[in-house]
Amino acid sequence: MKKAEVVLIPLPAMGHKVAVVEIAKLLVQRDDRIYTTVLVMHPTVDPSTTTFNESLAASTLPDRMRVINLPRVESITSDTKPNNWLRQKPHVKEYVSKIRTQSELSLDAPRLAGFIFYSFVTGLKEVANEFGLPWYAFSASGAAFLGCLLHLQALHDEQGADLTEFKNSDVELSIPSLVNPFPAKLLPSVLFEKDSLTTVLEQPRALAEARGILVNTFLEFESHAVNSLSNGRTPPIYPVGPIVKHKRDGHDVGSEGSNNYRNIIEWLDDQPPSSVLFLCFGSGGSFREKQVKEIACALEKCGHRFLWSLRKPPPRGKWEYSPSDYANFQEILPKEFLNRTAKIGKVIGWAPQVDILAHPAIGMFASHCGWNSILESIRFGVPIVAWPLYAEQQFNAFQMVIELGLAVEIKMDCRKNSHGDNEINVSADGIMKAIKHVMEQGKEIRKKVKEMSRIGEKTLMAGGCSYSSLGRLVDDIIIDNQP
Repeated sequence: MKKAEVVLIPLPAMGHKVAVVEIAKLLVQRDDRIYTTVLVMHPTVDPSTTTFNESLAASTLPDRMRVINLPRVESITSDTKPNNWLRQKPHVKEYVSKIRTQSELSLDAPRLAGFIFYSFVTGLKEVANEFGLPWYAFSASGAAFLGCLLHLQALHDEQGADLTEFKNSDVELSIPSLVNPFPAKLLPSVLFEKDSLTTVLEQPRALAEARGILVNTFLEFESHAVNSLSNGRTPPIYPVGPIVKHKRDGHDVGSEGSNNYRNIIEWLDDQPPSSVLFLCFGSGGSFREKQVKEIACALEKCGHRFLWSLRKPPPRGKWEYSPSDYANFQEILPKEFLNRTAKIGKVIGWAPQVDILAHPAIGMFASHCGWNSILESIRFGVPIVAWPLYAEQQFNAFQMVIELGLAVEIKMDCRKNSHGDNEINVSADGIMKAIKHVMEQGKEIRKKVKEMSRIGEKTLMAGGCSYSSLGRLVDDIIIDNQP
């Protein structure tokens, strides 16, 4: 039996790292001939990754899988700028050389078969080329956004379009991976600035050289988008999702032993099924005082049960830092808010998001629409009220609300400015309207989300589309590894 080893390299940020680690597990669990090694880069400014890194070191990984922590490079952060993490290139080459040497010293050792790079780490493709090995890209965003990037790159490179002119414009784009016209002003902010645009377009250009592209999605969820990418002009697409890390699937990356965790779950245990609105805006999601008070006002007025993950924003101008927990919520919330809402609500800091969404008491999810959060909401059948903040989240919100009809909008065109703050404040009435729509009249959307949840679980099982797609990927890795 020929053995093949695949090296996976994620972006340092927490959400992206988790997804790549799960891909490595799926591969070894799928085929006894596959071995995986995850090379972990360490940022200096993202404390949220520390617990996860420690959990990998302490947990029992599947057989034939290992995680190697690369030496810390002080200039590396969780930022996506290629020049940032390319400083790890010498360390990557060193460890890959060791892996290859080990395989050559033993006939029984797996042969180094190739790489899987997180899509923003494709600048490391030179390492694969130097070793004469194929490489695959992993897109943690959806198929529709991947198609959007490829389309924008073609507009820029082939038609000479100036994408920065789309900022605040009324232009609607016909993007092949979407059915509906897309408002160009909802594109990520990085596409509106010439310096960052150059960096972002390097990603879709690099993908043309990949042997294949893994996408954290499933065919039944993004059928139009996936089919639009199967056009012969793009490398083979492998939809292998929904990849959602939950303690039910193995070791939990959260802190289920902590008092805070137990308090949250015990509070949820006391609530009726599907009665709680969960508000959580991702690892980078936070609001200034004015917006916090509007949210609080909406929650108090609508009267529905709520669980609110309220994070403290970093200092102004320090957008590269992650939000932190408040020492005292009274410093930001309206006076006596906690007392007035004590019977219906709970305000917390950091939230074990997946475990909360999996709880039967949760009936709605106010979310920033990061792709991982969308998949988690689908996995557990929880409808979203969309409040995107940055990156491709506006695109994701459009897809969920307009394309798929699986979410309701709070405000789709919110956007953080260069200081990391939200430019637009959403009124309490606007927030309350969306909450009431889902919690009180959202029968149809709940039904659609529950059905997609059922399909998403089935697609990962034998005979499902994502199960078959992973099998095709394994076959491609093994066949290419034949002497």
